[in-house]
Order: sequence, then C-alpha cells, then structure tokens
Amino acid sequence: MLTEFADLRDRTGMTMAATAEFLGVSPRTVQRYVRGDTRPRPRELQAMKGLAAATWLPIPVTESSDNFRFVDLFAGIGGLRVGFEEIGGKCVFTSEWDKFAQQTYRANFPNDDHEIAGDITAICEEDIPAHDLLLAGFPCQPFSIAGVSKKNALNRPHGFADKTQGTLFFDVARILAFHQPKAFVLENVRNLASHDRGRTLRLIMHTLTNELGYNVETKIIDAKPWVPQHRERIFLVGFRGSLSFSFDGLRLPGSKRRPTMKSVLHPQDGSECAEERFTFGAKARVSDKYTLSDHLWRYLQDYAQKHRRKGNGFGFGLVGPNDVARTLSARYYKDGSEILVKQGGQNPRRLTPRECARLMGFDAPGQSEFRIPVSDTQAYKQFGNSVAVPVVRAVAKLMQPHLIERTAVAARHG
Repeated sequence: MLTEFADLRDRTGMTMAATAEFLGVSPRTVQRYVRGDTRPRPRELQAMKGLAAATWLPIPVTESSDNFRFVDLFAGIGGLRVGFEEIGGKCVFTSEWDKFAQQTYRANFPNDDHEIAGDITAICEEDIPAHDLLLAGFPCQPFSIAGVSKKNALNRPHGFADKTQGTLFFDVARILAFHQPKAFVLENVRNLASHDRGRTLRLIMHTLTNELGYNVETKIIDAKPWVPQHRERIFLVGFRGSLSFSFDGLRLPGSKRRPTMKSVLHPQDGSECAEERFTFGAKARVSDKYTLSDHLWRYLQDYAQKHRRKGNGFGFGLVGPNDVARTLSARYYKDGSEILVKQGGQNPRRLTPRECARLMGFDAPGQSEFRIPVSDTQAYKQFGNSVAVPVVRAVAKLMQPHLIERTAVAARHG
C-alpha cells in the first residue's frame, strides 16, 4: 500500500531526484519517506500537499532540454532505445555486459556523453543518473524463493530483495525502488508468461505493483505486422500512481501493408549497391559463403525427416520472397536452420547479417545504415537476442502522451 508521502509524490509526477531537491534532502531520505521507513517532517509533508494541489506540475531539474530522460539496461545493441529517442527521449545511462554487443552499440550511438557500463549487478543504484523512464530487456531466470517460507514461519517481513535476489530482475527492481522513475518498459520472451506455471510473472507483477507502487499493463506482441517474422515478445509497461495507460490503443499496420521476406532480402539485381562483406559484383549478389554446404544441407534434411517420422515438428524453415519467417534466434549462427532462403537449383542459404538487421527493423527495407562492426557469428547472436525495433516504436508512440505530459503542462504555465 502506498504511503501518504508516496501518493503525494505520484500526484506531483516528480522523480526521486527532483523531490529530494525540492525538499532539500537526499534521495535516500526520500526513498525512506516513500517506503514508510521514516516519517517526513510536518513542513515537508505540507510542502508536498501544496505542490500536489497546484494546477501545474514541476519539471525535474535536468541538464537536458529533451522531453524525458531514460536509462537503457541490458541494452544489447539498442533495440529498445531507438523508439524512445525518436519521441524525444535522451539516454543518460547504458548498461550491457557483453563486449561484442558494446562494440555494436557504440558504433551506432557514437555521440553519447556517457560510457557503457558493464555488469549491472556490480553497479550501485546511486551511481545511475536520475531518469524518468527505465528500459530493460532483462533475461528470464528462475526465481529462487528459498528462505521466504522460513521467514513466513518466523513471522519476519520480507520483500522483493528476498524473493528475487540472485536474478537479474532483482537489479531492475532495486533501481526502480531507488530512483522511482515515472515509467518503465520491460521486455522478455513470451514464455515469461508461462514460466514456472505462471509463478515467475506473478512474482514480478507483485513486486512491481504491490511493493514498488506501479500500475502495470502487459501484452504479448507479435512483430509480424511490422516485419516479416513471427516473433512474439511480452512487454510490461508501468507508470507510477494513477496515470491511465492501456495497450488497447496500440496501432498495427494495415493488413494490406503486411511485409514479406522480399522487403528484407538482397534483390541481387543491381538495384542496391554491393556491400563487400555480404554481397559482390555489379548486381550485388549474395556471397557464396552463406550457401549451405552439401554436408550441412543433407544433415538438416535427414534430421527433419527423422523427427517427422516421430510426429515431431522439428526441422528447418525454408522461405521465399512471399513468405514470413520463423523467429530469428541467437543460435542462428550454428546452422541457420530456422530461416533458410530458397535458391532455385542449389542449396538454400543463410540470411546475411544485413538481412537480419532489416528483419529486426534496425534497417528499413533496402537500406544499410545500421553499422555491423562485429563478426557474422556475433552479429547473428546480437540480432537474435534483440527486439524488433518497429514494435518498440509503436509502444513508444502509445506511451508518448503520458511520458511528455508533465513537460507539456509545465511549458504551458511558463
């Protein structure tokens, strides 16, 4: 249950840092007031009541003129970031532990005024800048609740730190608890909804709503309306306080505009310039290195036939220009079996990393703007682990009115 101070803070719309500056106390003191660990002084409570009753909402003091500030956790190659920059956000902190993903991230966001932080578990929440929005495509891990039953038996209180310690969600939770940004977006594989018979998601939702005070909406979104790939991911969007948000208004592209693989494949007819690493010659033909060897192609066919006899659906996926692909996974570098491109009269081929960039929406059809500075193996892992960028754009646009509402109101009141 929200404390009186937490409710007043939500009504003002201020960040943790802005509230601390307004009251002349430290962010940790504000955090204790919000949790109810310490009672605010009467004059501080009165000041918050007066501010909450005002007809305008103050803008948190920041050095940026952007509409809102956000942090990018478990950032990968920046798939979540793109959509929120496009609606006026400024990234003020990035965390990604994989050195190869860091390399791709830096190549595509070279103007950041902050370094990429490494392992989030080793970063103190106090060292993360104040922000309005938290983005996190955190990995799904088993949640160990060992010790919780014992604490219940001993009638000892426990919170998310006990229930989620040792999982990467704990790091998201502790940062939310300290900074209490106005909103967050969490993204994960769709199986998060059913993991451990639903207990994992229930624990996450309990932590975000009951313990951290957010109103949370969830939705499993398939990227297929935006890119030619069946790719389902779960999104959790939370806003502090009583601000209303719903996925009901999510805008999908019209059915007549649904893309097929033709929009991402190299045309190989000279209509695009050759990219030496992936294509060659005047017609920009795909390099022969992406065509499967006879040995690998025979192995995949035999493997599929063996499982068909057993009644299983395992096997490779063949696509042509008019098809929609299966989900691109991080294991694509091994044999490319989930998405193989038909080649008349010869063995099928893998997608090139450039085609993967288009399939994930980092590049528009026919474009080659996203920088791929790493090996093909690392590129396949990175795109397979990422989120479909056009889906994030749609979610960002749906959230935009809520994210910039405070700034717009303040601007009107000069």
